[in-house]
Amino acid sequence: MSSQVRGGTRWKRFALVMVPSVVATAAVGVGLAQGALAASFSVSGQSFKVRTDKLEGEDFVQYGSVAVGKDLEGNKAAHAVAVSGFSSATITNMCQSVVTPKVPFINKNISLKLNAGTDPNNPVKATNLYLDVAQLDADAEFENIDIGVAAGALQKSKKDRPNSIGIQPGTQANGAGFAQRADRAVLTDVRQTAWATTAGTFKLSDLKLRLHTGVEECF
Repeated sequence: MSSQVRGGTRWKRFALVMVPSVVATAAVGVGLAQGALAASFSVSGQSFKVRTDKLEGEDFVQYGSVAVGKDLEGNKAAHAVAVSGFSSATITNMCQSVVTPKVPFINKNISLKLNAGTDPNNPVKATNLYLDVAQLDADAEFENIDIGVAAGALQKSKKDRPNSIGIQPGTQANGAGFAQRADRAVLTDVRQTAWATTAGTFKLSDLKLRLHTGVEECF
């Protein structure tokens, strides 16, 4: 594989390290005033699943990192992740789900399921978005992609790409490690498992959140 590809490139069901991830969030309605936020929080002991019809993102970057936190028993835990970043993104028909096993007093599994951006004309919108992803399946298309960039050199010239982004401040990433970047990425038919998401702004149109007894996931 060439270390650099110019123009539109399309891969189906490609390896995780070569495919960016789709938007998700462990919180409901993130709308923080800052731009790119440091992922310095301790991740929960539960991963979550996200399905979406389409993600269109600008100034895509991806690099390896570690999400640290605790498991549901309170023990220290660490997860190898592929961090994907976008300066801005729109997401159509997003579904997010997380299952909490054996909730105290109820002693049953409880699923939280969130839907948003169901109208293609009014999608979910995010800026300065970073995602810690463990697994991804999607169809992906990139514009002006560079593969094999040092993670510490991800950010492009502000003159050429004024909104470009690099490694998220505060993350556990090796600046000399493998990374990739592209001017634009389009993903369709996305299925993702993730540990964390941060964003500068995150607007969920037509938000619907429901709790279900038992296991009810997006995929």
